[in-house]
Amino acid sequence: MPWIEAVLKGQKVFARATEKGELLSEGGRVEVRYKANDGRAYRAAKGNLEVVGTAVLPDEHCSEAEAVPSKYEQKKDKKAAAALRVQDHKEGEIVAYTDGACSGNPGPAGSGMVVVMTDGSRREAYRYLGDRATNNIAELTAIQMALEAVPDREAPLEIRTDSGYSIGVLQKGWKAKANPELIAAIKAELAQRKSVRLSYVPGHAGVPLNERADELAREAIIKRGSS
Repeated sequence: MPWIEAVLKGQKVFARATEKGELLSEGGRVEVRYKANDGRAYRAAKGNLEVVGTAVLPDEHCSEAEAVPSKYEQKKDKKAAAALRVQDHKEGEIVAYTDGACSGNPGPAGSGMVVVMTDGSRREAYRYLGDRATNNIAELTAIQMALEAVPDREAPLEIRTDSGYSIGVLQKGWKAKANPELIAAIKAELAQRKSVRLSYVPGHAGVPLNERADELAREAIIKRGSS
């Protein structure tokens, strides 16, 4: 397919075009090259391109090139890689995955948790929090549920959550402007545990048990109940 000269955010590029010199897009994005022979191919939103050339250049004007992932794709790949890493469980340690869901904020909310015991067995639960709870309350309550599911305070426990807020107010000393009683209760319980830690896990990134905790939280909202 031919090329045509265009401008992308103030910089001249070569963009894929039709025989008539119109931008050729797939899914709203157009293949572009900043240099004809640097071996790198990019994709840009069609709306960000302004055609400035009138000559339709032949396909061989730009050499073959390898596609360069967009910043979004690179971020997605890093997130997926992180998701793979956090699936590992340390031997002898109980691992809990927690998540909260809220339909509106505030609105109907639920919490879900999956606890993987040292023998590989699982415990799952969900809890409905009512029609006027917040997402942060749901996330915190899910962590509280995980602690309740492991009554042995001597047991090594890792709680994996996609809530940076929860980790911040519970472990990093963030000032809590809301939910002080719930936060205080969880911190008091954490203080009585010899070996418990909160870890961040990327949400909606393909971590199976994190996805399951999310499903349970949403199930609580749908059923308006707890398990």
